Amino acid sequence: MAETTEKKAPAKKAPAKKAAAAAADAVVEAPVEAGHEHAAHDVRDADARGYRKSRRGYVVSDKMDKTIVVEVEDRVKHPLYGKVIRRTSKVKAHDEQNTAGIGDLVLINETRPLSATKRWRLVEILEKAK
Repeated sequence: MAETTEKKAPAKKAPAKKAAAAAADAVVEAPVEAGHEHAAHDVRDADARGYRKSRRGYVVSDKMDKTIVVEVEDRVKHPLYGKVIRRTSKVKAHDEQNTAGIGDLVLINETRPLSATKRWRLVEILEKAK
């Protein structure tokens, strides 16, 4: 039995450069919001993701210079049982004037990396410790 195998020519793909240029032409300019004039990302996409997070928490340590450790509480609902569970995490935040003390309720915002572990900054002290 003689089998004839026909070789098909591979399908040609559009060059990557032309496809990228076509995609770049299709991008619609988003309205510029305050503070994002020179951002290299899509502003609409950033807002959808919640671009800069803001958290409230209690200061548990202020022993480092210009750094506080804030315990942030997150309440999540258990997916199966529905019970609300408290989850806490400790984050390091930048405190420029060293104003926050242990026990203070503070508001912190996400920021660019300031050190190996510090990605938050102190916005305001909501309540001083008694």
